[in-house]
Amino acid sequence: MFDDQPSTPSTLPSPAARVRERLNTIAMPPTVTNGGHTYTAVVARAVEDRPLAEWLAETYSHSDAHAWRARIDAGEIDVDGRGASADARVRAGQRVDWRRPPWVEPDADRSYQLVFVDEHVLVVDKPSGLPTLPGAGFQENTLLSVVREAHPGADPVHRLGRGTSGLVVFAKTDLARAALTRALREHAVDKRYRARITGAPDWNDLEITTHIGPAPHPWLGEVFAARPEGRPARSVATVISRGEESLVDVRIFTGRPHQIRIHLASIGHPLVGDPLYLAGGGAREDAVPGDLGYLLRAWRIAFSHPVDGRALSFVVGLPPSLTAS
Repeated sequence: MFDDQPSTPSTLPSPAARVRERLNTIAMPPTVTNGGHTYTAVVARAVEDRPLAEWLAETYSHSDAHAWRARIDAGEIDVDGRGASADARVRAGQRVDWRRPPWVEPDADRSYQLVFVDEHVLVVDKPSGLPTLPGAGFQENTLLSVVREAHPGADPVHRLGRGTSGLVVFAKTDLARAALTRALREHAVDKRYRARITGAPDWNDLEITTHIGPAPHPWLGEVFAARPEGRPARSVATVISRGEESLVDVRIFTGRPHQIRIHLASIGHPLVGDPLYLAGGGAREDAVPGDLGYLLRAWRIAFSHPVDGRALSFVVGLPPSLTAS
């Protein structure tokens, strides 16, 4: 749909209405077994001369050395193209391949809506729960995979977090990919998000410039969070409705991982239901990878067509939980 500002009523839906909304949108996605995947890593000089099983446990921390010994014994691991023993010492520069057998992926809503398409560009509306790109156990249950079923070779030029729904732009040609990537780098793409946050802000509009960078985490190993030594990031938030829970629109000018979630948490207003980020922008130590529950939607995007230069602007509708009634 071309640009048309969504309505923004002044009152928020009741908790019961939000529960009904979620129940009404739950669907049982089909089980997906993928074709397996080969993960590749190169041994760094700083960790050479370690037993292979221990090095794998440090590199892929989701499994311990005992589990990696079993995979090595099953023939899933190659070092420089050949099988190796669990106790073999790794050397700097060696390539280690893990040929992971096919597995049943976590369920995800594979549906999406096509918003716009031409020879060079397509714009889609991603559902919450579907990762944009492979990772964390997802290979086929990704937006990239399902879009390519109808549009082979299309690549997303930016991404949304798994729990975020809304507009994603894909490039279908090298020309479009280069131009859109440049536009994103030069902040020439206008992206707007709607979020439900905790608490009532005492401001109407606020520029947030909290730096974002990797931080150690006792369970996840490392997560992005608010970090003074991190990379610069800029967002501007505008209050739509206030209450114990409030609605804000957010425009982002940089694309750091989880930027909106971290920025809003950093100023004391984490997203309602966010399983990871606490007030202040740090991460919960008991976070579970992949947990969903926060309410965030990319509802508007505007940019110049990468080939003919015409102005394009698209919006998608907002659910009751993000519009009030």
